Amino acid sequence: MLPSLLPLPLRRLAWLAALGCASASAQNSLPELNALGSQWVQSAIGQGGAGGDEALQSLPLRMEVQVGKLDARLQLAPCNQVEPYLPAGSKLWGRTRIGLRCIEPGARPWNVFLPVTVQAWGMGWVLNTNINAGETLDASSASQAEVDWAADTSPVIALPEGWVGQTAARNLMARQTLRQSMVRPAEVFAKGATVKVLAKGAGFVVTSSGKAVNGAGVGETVKVRMDNGRLVSGTVNAQGDVETGM
Repeated sequence: MLPSLLPLPLRRLAWLAALGCASASAQNSLPELNALGSQWVQSAIGQGGAGGDEALQSLPLRMEVQVGKLDARLQLAPCNQVEPYLPAGSKLWGRTRIGLRCIEPGARPWNVFLPVTVQAWGMGWVLNTNINAGETLDASSASQAEVDWAADTSPVIALPEGWVGQTAARNLMARQTLRQSMVRPAEVFAKGATVKVLAKGAGFVVTSSGKAVNGAGVGETVKVRMDNGRLVSGTVNAQGDVETGM
């Protein structure tokens, strides 16, 4: 396990892959391949390669990395040029994996995967008590604590304004870390309510009204059944009106 501080943006995974190839010369045993993979992951994390999100790179997250081992039953052909790489669609965040492949010309090709767990410790908010779906969170609902940002794909809510006054999107348990997928804006109107609809065009606004097909909060999308029976979709603004384009 390697703790380190996440630096400012430095993306050099391609350079690290080249470094891995150079370091892999004549390394064919599983322990050596495990070590190569571990070195590559730790170098990538140190160069700001965690998370795949530029916004994460400026946060003071304390990284911890656990690199697993290849299956001891593997029988790999000798290779003098092994390339560590990050599989397409993967990122060094949470439970993931990296690949090791033989790219030596003329050698028998192979491709294996090494399990990796990346933890990113930083300040967040944890619930003090159970919260039922639809309940509104207030300032006493959660306390600040160090949490693992990489434990889930949904981003951690770092600031209290991101959850105070919001409602629980589902049943939440005490000690859970608050993440963006767990809360939603409080409803400003319920299903069936009469709402004002603002149809905006180039330099003009047409005002009408209709019945909300679903409840919604500020910034959320809602469907409205107009008086003529037509169904329109729009976004709830800060005044509780529904804005739609023409």
